[in-house]
Order: sequence, then C-alpha cells, then structure tokens
Amino acid sequence: MNYKGVIIEESLENNAILNNIKILKTKVEKVTEKHKTPWIKQWTLHTVEIPENQAHNFAEKISKALDSEHNWYADFKNDTHHYIIFRDKFFFIDKQKKQQYDDARQYGISLGIPEYQVDFHPEIKELKR
Repeated sequence: MNYKGVIIEESLENNAILNNIKILKTKVEKVTEKHKTPWIKQWTLHTVEIPENQAHNFAEKISKALDSEHNWYADFKNDTHHYIIFRDKFFFIDKQKKQQYDDARQYGISLGIPEYQVDFHPEIKELKR
C-alpha cells in the first residue's frame, strides 16, 4: 500500500529529491507568526505519494535532505504505518502504537519544533477538535 504525505519544499537543503517522487498537488501558504519560520516568506507544501517498496529508502534520503540549520520534519503514512522524518533520524511507526507516536513527538519537541506541529497521533488531533 502506497504512502502519502506532505513535504515542505523550503524545509529541504536539496530539493532535487522532489524530482524523483510523484507529486499529487502543491499548495503555497504565506508564512505567519504561527508557523515560527520567520527566515522564509512562504511554505510550498507538496502532497506526495511514495510506493511502499521505496518508502524506507525515501525516508532515509529525506532525513539527509532536510535543512541542517533549522529543525523541520516530513511525514508520510498509509493505513498501517507512518514515517516521521527529522534531519538524520526517522521513526517508522505502527499506527496502533501510541508510545511510538509519543517518542517521535518528544523527539520533535526536543529539537524545538512547536508542540502544535508535532501532533502526529490521531488521538491528539481528536482532543484538539
């Protein structure tokens, strides 16, 4: 089962990685104070699809392509698993295991990523509604 997710182009030091992946759609958002990325003016969000047999390799490539100066993450998921990718580290999560989500969330927060941006687990999102 293929994976889908969003990659913010401005989060990449080397955006050539986008040339080798299927982009389903692109949306540009003006950066606001809430984004906490004042060094850029916009986020270019690419919704991507990654074949299941390429997902692990692609996660490794993204982890090396993310900006080394600022802390970002990318993620993609299918019905059973979720890749959450940081610079030089990624988590391969069984979507039924809340503790695995908690570990990824804590790691993101430890890097200084705002808490509201690391609400990966479906239960966290439900609580915010």
